[in-house]
Amino acid sequence: MVPTESANIDEKLANIIPFIPEGDFYFTKGVEAFQKRKFDIALKWLKKAVELEPEEALYQCQMSIIYTEIGAYHAANQILNKVLSTNGESYIDCYYLIANNYAHLGLLQDAKKYILTYLEKAPDGDFREEAEQLLTVLDLDEEEEIEDWMYEEEEDELLIYQETAFYHLEREEWSHAIPLLEEMMAVFPEYVYAKHEYSFALFFSGHEEDAIELEEAAVKKDPQSLFSHTNLAIYYHERKQYDLRDRHIELIRNIYPIHEQQKLRIACTLARTGNTKEAFKRFQTLSKSHLTGHASYFKWYSIAAFQSGYPEKARIIWEEGCKKHQKLVKNQVPWT
Repeated sequence: MVPTESANIDEKLANIIPFIPEGDFYFTKGVEAFQKRKFDIALKWLKKAVELEPEEALYQCQMSIIYTEIGAYHAANQILNKVLSTNGESYIDCYYLIANNYAHLGLLQDAKKYILTYLEKAPDGDFREEAEQLLTVLDLDEEEEIEDWMYEEEEDELLIYQETAFYHLEREEWSHAIPLLEEMMAVFPEYVYAKHEYSFALFFSGHEEDAIELEEAAVKKDPQSLFSHTNLAIYYHERKQYDLRDRHIELIRNIYPIHEQQKLRIACTLARTGNTKEAFKRFQTLSKSHLTGHASYFKWYSIAAFQSGYPEKARIIWEEGCKKHQKLVKNQVPWT
């Protein structure tokens, strides 16, 4: 009896061994995309690898490195802390990676704690030189006594506050940001950045005098406070008190931070206060991959580019920002 075409197909299918990818396949694809700096694609591959093998810490560490590259430092540290809590001392390098992320966020004391822990646990580790260099850059005092770490639950709570506050501040939702920041200051009184963000939200919600009073008091306590000087420069510019504004601008001009978040703050302040050519130069030195989560980056960079004589570049920056932030789509092109 001659076999039918259908029978032949069934026989061939029966002999095919199905290809079912394992985590290592997705991990390799993710690393290849990462090396080509295709971070969105790399994340997709790594997430698939983690889904298949959630206990494989190597996949999670690589995913955290991608988050660091795109500026999602909180997300990176959340993953790394999970790896440490699950794997203990098997992944000592996580301490350095966490410290590096905290340094980018400007949380210098937290960065110091993790660097010192890394050097203590791995004095000859792969990142020993980088850790020692970071200590030097941060100008950390080796004799300073290390405070006890926060409990993991407290770290998670602070992370939630930070991300939620950032969400509302970027969208200029002051009525949501203010009570949240008040609660954050009560729970974490040592987290000084919340006080500056609170002042900023107060000013733009109509409580200008209160905001100025808070920052002027902060400057008296810490004359080198970058956040106070940038906030006051913006406040006095908005109130057309240009002599007072320029005192703070002169100080800001001489500051060149190492952290992208602080660099962005200076660039945006210069742009907001009419110093657009200086702002444009500052924006050009920023690492975009670390700042795409900031709508303010695209808004003020495009304004600085346009007013510096680069209208086409301004348009490209603005359109890219609109693709990433729905908030910008609702606004007119800012330089009009």
